[in-house]
Amino acid sequence: MAAMLRHAAAAAAALLAVAFVCADGASTFYSSDPNLGSARVVFQTKYGDIEFGFFPHVAPKTVEHIFKLVRLGCYNTNYIFRVDKGFVAQVAAVVGGRTAPMNEEQKRVAEKTIVGEFSSVKHVRGILSMGRNLSFLSTRHNDPDSGGSSFSFLLGDAPHLDGQYAVFGRVTKGDDTLRKLERLPTRREGIFVMPIERIEILSTYYYDIDVDSCEAEKSILRRRLSESASEVERWRRKCFA
Repeated sequence: MAAMLRHAAAAAAALLAVAFVCADGASTFYSSDPNLGSARVVFQTKYGDIEFGFFPHVAPKTVEHIFKLVRLGCYNTNYIFRVDKGFVAQVAAVVGGRTAPMNEEQKRVAEKTIVGEFSSVKHVRGILSMGRNLSFLSTRHNDPDSGGSSFSFLLGDAPHLDGQYAVFGRVTKGDDTLRKLERLPTRREGIFVMPIERIEILSTYYYDIDVDSCEAEKSILRRRLSESASEVERWRRKCFA
């Protein structure tokens, strides 16, 4: 219950932060990358925020899938399970990685797999690259069409991944946060270099830099905050019933 309250508080703070950004001018977040769309997603960790945008014309199905997971709140309480300095910081699959329970819609979307959308976009620092099903119990762990909800933030150039993994976006803010993660103590487990501590995604939010009027955006933020408060109240009643 305490964890749920902390996550809700973090989400509330995030929403207020977005409202401030909206009022202060969304154009701050424009980037020169021609592949970037206008949607922005922010993952909050205790080490700072990681903001990223999507490449909707490069990998449309992947973008649609990941953005839907974000909008459903699936990455809240998930974690970054892999931090290989100079290579990748990888977000765990939602199923199995997230600590909070999921509703039926979240489960249904999180269990979907996406066809690999390979492109000529290079794997360089800041790029978002789709993962694959790496379950050792699965015969599809090397299937290029087995991407689900796990993806990586590139921490360096990785040309051997070009054309093999789907690039679908890139970091727009938060490289300082990624550098903090690269300095954390790690351990090796098989092919993975993993942080000793759990790097939890405390909360997530999203917004659009092309919103003409901030009033509509603020209305959406207020509704999300209300929904978050309602979820906490439901859990409070359940825990203390």
